[in-house]
Amino acid sequence: MSSGMLTAIQSSELQPAIFVTATFATGPIYVWTGYGPVTWNGQTWLGIGTLGNITMIEEGATVEAKGITISLSGIDPTLLSDVLTEFLLGAPVTVYVGLFVSGALVATPLVAWAGRMDQPTIDVSAETALISINCENRLIDMNVSVDRRYTSDDAQLFAPGDQGFNWVSGIQEVTVYWGAKPNNSNNI
Repeated sequence: MSSGMLTAIQSSELQPAIFVTATFATGPIYVWTGYGPVTWNGQTWLGIGTLGNITMIEEGATVEAKGITISLSGIDPTLLSDVLTEFLLGAPVTVYVGLFVSGALVATPLVAWAGRMDQPTIDVSAETALISINCENRLIDMNVSVDRRYTSDDAQLFAPGDQGFNWVSGIQEVTVYWGAKPNNSNNI
């Protein structure tokens, strides 16, 4: 945490803000929980005010993948097809927490959560639509088995030209002696 962020936390008036960047087919979007545009990190972050919502970011004492849900309400239902064609399953999403002092963003916001977008859900009414995107932590990959083999062909995918696994089949039945070779067959 920067000294500017630490000073802002200790001030008498705390003005927090949430910044979210998510990647879609046409590129990343940058939004924040206030009104109007804010420039930070070389990007212009669009204010969505009260139209956005993020579920509670949880942490625990164990190593566990805990996801969040990001929602955006007040969307024109005629734009839903555009939203659905832009969505990329597994694309990165990052949530930052920033602080304002006297209307100015202090230092660099902190990463509060980072992961990947999962399935979106849509709730449509007569005038507006609510889109919620479930996001999963990268730790969810711990539950996926690694599809790798101890073969020469698989080693070539990772390190082309590696010859180490070419000798594996030849050493399957080899007896290896540690130290001096025994004098007779009873010492094997």
